Amino acid sequence: MKIGLQIPNFTWPGGAAQMGATLAGIAQTADNAGFYSLWVMDHFFQIQSVGPYQNDMLEAYSTLAFIAAQTKKAKVGILATAVVYRHPGMLVKTATTIDVLSGGRSYFCIGAAWFEQEAKGLGLPFPPRAVRFEMLEETLQIAKQMWSPDNGPYRGKHYQLAETLCVPQPLSRPHPPILVAGSGEKKTLRLVAQYADACNLFGDATVVGGKLAILKKHCDTLKRDYGTIEKTAIQSVHLGSGKDTVKSVIATCKSMADVGVQQMLFNMPDVHELKSLEIFGKEIIPAVAGF
Repeated sequence: MKIGLQIPNFTWPGGAAQMGATLAGIAQTADNAGFYSLWVMDHFFQIQSVGPYQNDMLEAYSTLAFIAAQTKKAKVGILATAVVYRHPGMLVKTATTIDVLSGGRSYFCIGAAWFEQEAKGLGLPFPPRAVRFEMLEETLQIAKQMWSPDNGPYRGKHYQLAETLCVPQPLSRPHPPILVAGSGEKKTLRLVAQYADACNLFGDATVVGGKLAILKKHCDTLKRDYGTIEKTAIQSVHLGSGKDTVKSVIATCKSMADVGVQQMLFNMPDVHELKSLEIFGKEIIPAVAGF
C-alpha cells in the first residue's frame, strides 16, 4: 500500500507571512519521508469539517504548482477539482502544465462540486446537481480528447471547443491518471468505471468495501477491467492526540488493503509541526508497503 498526504488547512502559526515557508517545509518533509502523493483541496472558503469558512484557504492550482516545485518524487493532485470553477479547455491546459513542469508527477482529479456557499460568494456558476454531473462527464470527455492525437472540435451540450489542441502533451503516459472523486453509487462510480484511472472513497473498511463492490458492478456492465482502476481512500489521523497511534494507523491501512484499497490518503491537524510526517516516514510507510 502507498501513503499520500492531503493538506486541507492553511491556518498555521505565523499567518500569511509564513505560509509559503510552512507549506514548503511540509511538502519537502513529506517528499523526503516517502509519501507517494501530496494533495490539496479545490476550495476558496474553508469547509466546515476542517474549520470556520473564514479561515485561510489558498487557490488550488497555484498551490499545487508551488508544491510541485518544492518536491522531487511525490505525485501531486487536487482532491478534487470542482468542475464548475474552470472552463474545461483552460483546466486541462493548466493540469497539463503542472504535469510537464513536475516531470510527469501529477494526478488529474475532478468531481461534480458541492460547496454552494463559496461559489455564490465569489460569483461562480453553481447549476443544479444534475447539470453539474453533465458538465463533469463532458469535461472528462474533453480531457481525454485533448490528451489524444485528435485536435478536432468538441461539441457537447454545455461546452463547445473549436480546436482541442494541447501542446505540449503531458509527460505522464498516456496522460495524468484521471481520478473521479466521490462515492455516489449511481452516477459517480459509473463515471469512474467509464472514464477514470482511479477513485477516492471515504469511510471505514466496511463502507469502502461496499462502494468498491458497486464500482465492480459498473465495470462489469461497461466491460471495463476493474483491476485497472487504482483504489484510494481518505481519512484523518492525529498521532499527537492520544487517540491515534502508529499501531492503529497500520491496522487501518491493513483493513483497507483487505478490501482492495491500494493507496491511503491521510490529513493531519498538526502537519505543520512536521513530527507526524517524520513518524509516518520512519514507522508507518515502510510497515504498510507490503499490504
